[in-house]
Amino acid sequence: MRKKVILLAVLVCLIVPSVSMYSQDANDTVTAVNGETRTGINIPFVDLTVRNPQDNKEVALSIQLILFLAVITLSPSIIILTTSFLRIAVVFDFIKRALSLQQVPPNQVLMGIALFLTLFIMWPTFTAIYDDALKPFSDGDIGVQELYDNAAAPLRNFMYRQMAGDYGNIQLFMNLRGLPKPRNFSEVPTYVLIPAFVLHELTVAFKIGILLFIPFIIIDMVVASTLMSMGMIMLPPVMISMPFKIILFVLVDGWGLITQQLIMSFK
Repeated sequence: MRKKVILLAVLVCLIVPSVSMYSQDANDTVTAVNGETRTGINIPFVDLTVRNPQDNKEVALSIQLILFLAVITLSPSIIILTTSFLRIAVVFDFIKRALSLQQVPPNQVLMGIALFLTLFIMWPTFTAIYDDALKPFSDGDIGVQELYDNAAAPLRNFMYRQMAGDYGNIQLFMNLRGLPKPRNFSEVPTYVLIPAFVLHELTVAFKIGILLFIPFIIIDMVVASTLMSMGMIMLPPVMISMPFKIILFVLVDGWGLITQQLIMSFK
């Protein structure tokens, strides 16, 4: 115990002079020239001023800033619900469940594939948004309202094309909102079009999922009936049917067929 105390005292004696010498050197580097302070280490000064607004313009600017931050926070959800990502992600999840796979491939891999397929499908729409909305706004040719209108138009056209011939969901939300029957597409509000598009995409994705499940359900039924006829009741049928499902999926080039049909399903 005595040795530890002596060792601690020696360390304190070595550290304290070095700290004092460093602080003295730092103070020596601070000089005042014409009211300006110069230091050896340049640390920026960050100032955040909160004050009462002077007029209504400043109040409106603060509200716009809050709304802008809210839109940035919700942008991932907006991208998922207004693009082709929703249908692709749901179909890929159906594939994983139909093959009786638990961890392979990981969900991050499936979502990454869905993201890049979404970029491939939505590239013309994103290009139109950039050319008609973002670029003119950055050049100062249009205002905020024109930016919103020009950016929403390509997305609205994409969502409306996917629901061509199936406007039941639009009619549903128009009736729930108490709005009159629209004469054309331009009279459908965006807050009605988006939920109608989401329900339509979920319906289409579930229809594709049902078609994907049918061949794999047949394999499960054949394997289960074979095991029962052999008296192997305690053996889980999934352990035997899963390799056959994977073999069938690979032989027919399942990923290529599903990707091709998914891309062709968008209009």
